[in-house]
Order: sequence, then structure tokens, then C-alpha cells
Amino acid sequence: MRAAYLHELGAPDVIRFGELADPVPGPTDVLVEVRATTVNPVDTFVRSGLFRTPLPMPFVVGRDLAGVVAAAGAGAPGFAPGDAVWCNSLGHAGRQGANAQLAVVPVERLYRLPPAVAPQTAATVVHPAGTAYLGLFTHGRLRPGETVVVAGAAGNVGAALVVLAAEAGARVVAIASARDAEHCAALGAAEVLDYRAADLDARLAAACPHGVDVYLDTAGRNDLETIVERLAVRGRAVLLAGAGTRPVLPAGALYTHDRTVTGFVISHATAAELAEAAVTINRLLAAGRLRPRATVELPLSATAEAHRMIERGELRGRRVVLRP
Repeated sequence: MRAAYLHELGAPDVIRFGELADPVPGPTDVLVEVRATTVNPVDTFVRSGLFRTPLPMPFVVGRDLAGVVAAAGAGAPGFAPGDAVWCNSLGHAGRQGANAQLAVVPVERLYRLPPAVAPQTAATVVHPAGTAYLGLFTHGRLRPGETVVVAGAAGNVGAALVVLAAEAGARVVAIASARDAEHCAALGAAEVLDYRAADLDARLAAACPHGVDVYLDTAGRNDLETIVERLAVRGRAVLLAGAGTRPVLPAGALYTHDRTVTGFVISHATAAELAEAAVTINRLLAAGRLRPRATVELPLSATAEAHRMIERGELRGRRVVLRP
């Protein structure tokens, strides 16, 4: 099979494209013919060594795929050749990645693709949507009627957060660029605040007079001095980006109001947590509520260039679709 792979960690130039032996599924695995895959920021972290995880070499890069079942092991009941499927948790913890013509997926990490959903649509949204679901419900413990603030709401994860929170009955306040206000409102935000506004904190306080129940920061600014003060009693802040930040934590305002600050990456999610998220993802995929804002289609041979595009910040809301 043809695949994008590496023999060592480093810059995008370490990614090679060429022939590798076809992967062989185990008894509880499913062999998938990949129809569409993508590149996420976390893929660049794994490739560069910023996010350390066991990597069998040569290592096929990539987390997400959509495709059809080619073969299923005896211990993988429920899947048959030709079934449309997706996965969003390859390329980590010793699992080979998705940027290839064929991929082996453990049965507990494989989900059916709803009818009429295009593989390229699924491949681009299942990772940010899975991140959003776990951030909101597993770590943010969101309940209907609560107020949610999403910082970086126009990004891939941010947009999924707005959709999922609004769909769950929350009131969503989005923080984004003014040029993205209409887009965020269309996703379900009740109010959109310009992150460049000099009086952003005052606007946030006015928009959330009873405090913020769940604050999710996908922008990576992690201004905890402001965030914690804006939380309601028992409010929760979930940090999803900004690995290099070192914010000041106002401990008094935190513990005297039963507030919490939680860090979260989807890479540590269990198979059971991912499967729970997949139920909601499939429902919203089928309803057309989860879809990329815009895409850039490239051949699988351009995987290294897709990594460069992410690291240069060239995509801005667009998702790469890699076609094997």
C-alpha cells in the first residue's frame, strides 16, 4: 500500500510517501480501505516529538479516517466488507496511523458512517467533534440550561463546541473575530464577542450576568485571572490549547466558589469515552449539523505539505482532505 510515514521525529521533511507492506489485522481488528483522511495540529505535535507517545517505526502518521471495511477479524463482530466506517483515534499509543490506503483499526475504535454522509465530510470533523464532546460533557460536565463560553469559536474545535453545546440546550457565548460573528451565530451562538475588543472582559460580564458555567478555551490564551473570576459558583474552565502558556491562577477565587480548571486532550480519552462521543457525532453528522466550513483537497502524497500548512497557520478554519 501507499502511505505517508516516518522513520524518525522531526520537521515535516521527515515524512516520506511510498510503498509499505499492507497491514495485517489481528482477531479483534478491522482492516479499512481509506477513502478520506486529514491532518490535525496534534499530528504535527506527534511527528515533531512535542507530544510524546510510543511510535512503531516506520510509523504511518494521522489520526482520522473514513472508508469502507475490507476485512474483519473473527473477534470483530458487526462489521462486514463494504460497510462505511470512520475512526478518530489512530496514530497514537502504539497504533499505526490513518494516512494510508489501508489501516488497521481496533474494533472498539471503529464506528459506522451514517448513510449519505460523504467520507471527506466525516474525516474532517470527527476529531474536532470528538474533542468538543469530551470537553463539554466528560470534562466540562455540561447540563441543559447552563451558560457556555467558547473562546476561539470559529476554529475547528470551537465551531464543534458551539454546535454541540447549543444542541444540548446550553446558552452559548462565542468569542471570535468580528468577521466570524455571523458564522458563529449560524452555528448556534446566542451572542458573539469580538476577541479584539479592548473591553472584552466587561462585555463578557454583561453577556453572562450570572457567571459562566463552562468556559472552554481553544484559543490557547488561558487567561486564568480573567476566566476564573467570570465563572459561576461551581463553574468549570476547560483548557484545550496553549501548551506553552504559564498563566497566573487566582487560587482564592477558585476554591472559595467551588470552581475548577481542567486540562484536556483527546489523546488520553478511553475507547469507551470515544464510543460515547461517536453516538452524538453520528447523530449530528446525519442531520448535517457537523460539517467543515471549508476544505482543501490534496493527494495523500502531499501529507508533508499539509503539515507545513498547519504549522505556518495557513488554513484558518479550513480542513485538509487527503485522498489516498
